[in-house]
Amino acid sequence: MNTRRDFLCQMGALGTLALGRSSFVCLAAESPAVSHQDISRHVLAFYYPWYGNPAAAGGSRRWSHWRDIDENAKTIGSSTHYPELGPYDSHDPKVIHQHCQWAKEAGLTGWIVSWWGHGSFEDQATPRILDISAKHGLAVTIYYETIPGQAKTPESAAKDIVQLLEKYAAHPAWLQVEGKPVVFIYGRAVGEIGVAAWADVIQSVNKSFKRGAIFQGDQFSPKAAEVFDGLHTYNTAGHLRGKSLEEVKSWCAETFPRWVKLARDAGRISSLTVIPGYDDTKIRKPGLKVERYEGQSYIVQWEAAIAAEPDWVLITSWNEWHEGSEIEPSVEHGRKYLELTQKMTARFIRRV
Repeated sequence: MNTRRDFLCQMGALGTLALGRSSFVCLAAESPAVSHQDISRHVLAFYYPWYGNPAAAGGSRRWSHWRDIDENAKTIGSSTHYPELGPYDSHDPKVIHQHCQWAKEAGLTGWIVSWWGHGSFEDQATPRILDISAKHGLAVTIYYETIPGQAKTPESAAKDIVQLLEKYAAHPAWLQVEGKPVVFIYGRAVGEIGVAAWADVIQSVNKSFKRGAIFQGDQFSPKAAEVFDGLHTYNTAGHLRGKSLEEVKSWCAETFPRWVKLARDAGRISSLTVIPGYDDTKIRKPGLKVERYEGQSYIVQWEAAIAAEPDWVLITSWNEWHEGSEIEPSVEHGRKYLELTQKMTARFIRRV
């Protein structure tokens, strides 16, 4: 199962990777800064197309990621909560349409779709996600999770990403900045070759792919600000673990402006991540849990994010059911988090 907390604990993505400066500004010069004043505001949710159910018409025709399902008791052994849609299939067009409809109503502007390589289960779902999202006016980009092969190199990463862009980036739904397709790079992939090597990847992609690309790196550090076109983090759960609501508020008020400033001072796109909660205790022992506080933690994080004025707000997650970070409607929480999201996205997009 491709879940991510084990990696996050190893690489520090549950906290900020505190890497010291090094002198490779000359490499970063190949990745021109993007003025934040020219960036449209977005609210993007991390989206997981890795679920399969053989009973779903038009789906993948196999099980994927769900296990130990009891539809009568509405429990899933691999899921913290139970989806309102039940154990669905990510390839099912009806499911994708419903997700897009809900997302649009909640004020989301697009998806960051988990992507695990050419020909993968997630890759097979990508064309349908692009086509259906376009019909709903939602943008789509991918979360580049890992570099292929055993010997991971800047060359293999660049070749893989160019192939990805040639396959999908011309789609009208693909998220763009200044005519360039956006790609989010997860911390695992960043760490596989190191931040400095990603300057080589970006340079190579921009030379090989005619339009170039906008790279969003999963790390807040001076090094990352020199290399990537934008900074983000996937998950703040490690920071919020064990915190009271007041402590969540204080942490966000102190951290979010600092992260935005780091990106903005370097001329990079700034993104802040909000999470409704986190709970992977059904799939890991002892696991990690971050309280939702009946939605109040989510509101507090959103308030701090709006006050910090980033370019984009990212939501972890739409449907990472294994780790209990979803805002997608569930039996346990109903549509509460869609309603909260709608209120906060309206304020952020309108700069209220």
